Order: sequence, then structure tokens, then C-alpha cells
Amino acid sequence: MRQFIKRALQKLNKMTGEQIRDILVSAAAEIERLETVLDSLAHGILVCDTEHNLILANKYAERFLPLGYDEQGNGPLWTLIRDEPVAEFLETALMHGDRVEEREFDVETKGKQRLLSFSVLPLVQDHQVSGSLIHVEDITEKRGKEARLRRMESLASLTTLAAGVAHEIKNPLGSLSIHIQLIQKAMAANRDRYFASNPEGTGDGNQEPVDYFKLMDTYIGVVNEEIDRLNGIVVDFLFAVRPMNMDFREGNINTLIVELTDFVGFELEEAQIRCILNLAEDLPRIDFDERFMKQVLLNLIKNAIAAMPAGGALRVITEKGDGEIIIKVCDTGTGIPEENLSKIFEPYFTTKETGSGLGLTLAFKIIREHQGEITVRSKTREGTCFIITLPIPQKERRLISYEGEAEAIYEI
Repeated sequence: MRQFIKRALQKLNKMTGEQIRDILVSAAAEIERLETVLDSLAHGILVCDTEHNLILANKYAERFLPLGYDEQGNGPLWTLIRDEPVAEFLETALMHGDRVEEREFDVETKGKQRLLSFSVLPLVQDHQVSGSLIHVEDITEKRGKEARLRRMESLASLTTLAAGVAHEIKNPLGSLSIHIQLIQKAMAANRDRYFASNPEGTGDGNQEPVDYFKLMDTYIGVVNEEIDRLNGIVVDFLFAVRPMNMDFREGNINTLIVELTDFVGFELEEAQIRCILNLAEDLPRIDFDERFMKQVLLNLIKNAIAAMPAGGALRVITEKGDGEIIIKVCDTGTGIPEENLSKIFEPYFTTKETGSGLGLTLAFKIIREHQGEITVRSKTREGTCFIITLPIPQKERRLISYEGEAEAIYEI
């Protein structure tokens, strides 16, 4: 079509008005077809001229980018972008004529955080650069699937290793604990006999007598604490990899949240943390295991408390989504560094000195057993928000009867 128009323009002086009209109609139809193709793409396309003015943006780009313009072409592209990091990136790339591929940014779109990938390419026409092409792709789901796959692979490898290693560790720990108790009993039985024969204890006359039994009790207490800690890690490890026997029962998740926040109310008050509940009144009943769901939410609340050593606010929100309910547990704490966000659900990853690194791994596994998803959003020094989505059971399907009337068929 383009070659046809070029040849027609060369003979423009010899054409009749009707022929020129036909060419314009054909060109307009071709342009409309190309615009339809651009608007149908599942990627954002922006085109700038040599002065970096925006001259074209397809529907996808307009939907996902926070553009602030009424008409295209009324200023350099970066002045139209409301997101500051993206605007700075585009200004640097366009001004220096850099070719940049797949630079990722978190961008808020219609109240939701999306991960967008930007590529800046030169627009070449007749072997000359005539502007710039910016390609935008929403990779939120892609990165989410990759992260979930990595977590599932980690859990699978953990399961393979679990049985032998856990039992090999647990058995010696049990033996150590038993023999420590025997030592304590032997010391208790000989304590009175020792002091009866040596009432002054052990000393050189110039120093206070040394109670070696008390000293031994202190050392043995430390050993017992470490044995208990190791035993707890092994128990968590076995729980993380063992198949879960879920007892799904229909219930209202709001009731569970109210009971749980009441349970930790004193702890929140002691930590000077305000608990704010924003629970949707029309939340449908869903199937869940109360015991395991309490474990997930309690773990998230405990993490929030640890993230707010100077106090703050804990907000628990429930919402009804499209075929799902959404639970958000948000704090105003220290936040999670960006480089750690993709790792927090992985086994044994922890930033705590005494943490086992299995709490969020278990939370991830429990939510997956509920056919749900758990994700996290966080900014350093601003806070963290864990988002759980759980499916609403579809108990009703509507079919069209033979006579054209809608009938409800209920699945039991």
C-alpha cells in the first residue's frame, strides 16, 4: 500500500479529483487498520519524533502509563509521565540516544502496583534515525509466576531432603536432652552431700566461695535452650515439608480475623501498635482450614510487630474481588529492601537473628493448599503489606433452558 501511494503521488498532477479522493479513502482505511493493530497489541507502544515529542501512543500504553496530556506532541515525553523514576529514566535514555532494553519499574496504575518493563529503541526510516520507539510490557504476572515456580521448586527440593536429615538430627537431640536431665538429677542428688562435707565451698580464704553446682546449672541451662531451639527448627522443618491434612469448613474469614486480633490485642498494646480493622460487611463465606489460616495470619501479625519496634499501626483489610476475597495485612514498619522481596517466601531466608526462615514459607504453602495466592508490597521506611487472595466457591451455575428461560442448577 505504501509503494502504491508513493507511485500515486508521483502522478498526482495527472490525476482527476475522483482518483485523488479514492487514494485518500484508501490511505485513511490503511491508517485506521494500522491503528487498530497497534491498539490490539498486548504491549505498549509510544513513538517520539527527533525532538522527543510524543506523537503516538497506543491504547495499552495509555492504560498502563500515568500519562498527563490532552493532546499528543505537546512536549517531551518525560514531561508527560507522572511517575518520577520512569520520567527520569526516559529523559536520560532519550537525551543520550541510548538503546535500553527491559528496564523494570514499579508503577501505580489505577490504584494497583504493576511491574512494567521499558525498552527504548531508535526509530529508523530510510537508514536514518527519525525518532524513538518506546516498548512497554506489563510483566507483573510473568514475574509472579517465576517467583511462584521458584518457591515450588524450593519446596520440592526441601521435601526430598527432609525425611532423612530431619530424623538424623532429631534423634541425637533427643538423646542429648535425656542425658542432660540425668546430669541435672545427679547434681541435685549430690549437692547436699557436697556442702555437708564442705560447708565453706571452694575458696582460698581471700575470695568468695565458688558454688560450682550453681555455675554448672547456668551452663546446662544454656545447653538446654540451644537443644530446644534446634528441636524447634527441626519440627518447623518437618512441618514445612510434610503433606498437610486440611480440614476445610465453610466460614466467615472476618470472624477469624476479629478473634485473632483480640487474642494478640495485649501484645499490640504493649508494643504501642494501633490495630485498625477494615472488614467488608458483604464478604461471602468461603471454605478454609481455621487452624492453618490462623497460623498464617498470626505469622504475618507477629512479623508486623517485629517490624515496628517503636510502635505504629497495623491495618487488616478484607475486600470482595472478582471471584475471590482479598485479605491485606499492612504495617507502618521498617519495610523490606527491594532486593529481598523476591526471596522472603523461600525456605530459610530470614533477616532475624533467631528466625528459622520457615514462617513465610509455611504461609505460602498453606495459602497454596487453599488454592489461593500470597504476595507482598513493601517500601523501606514506609511499611509492608501482605496480600492474600482466596477463591470464592462457585456453587451456582446458570444455564439457558430449552425454552429460553434461565434456570439455576445448584451443585451439591
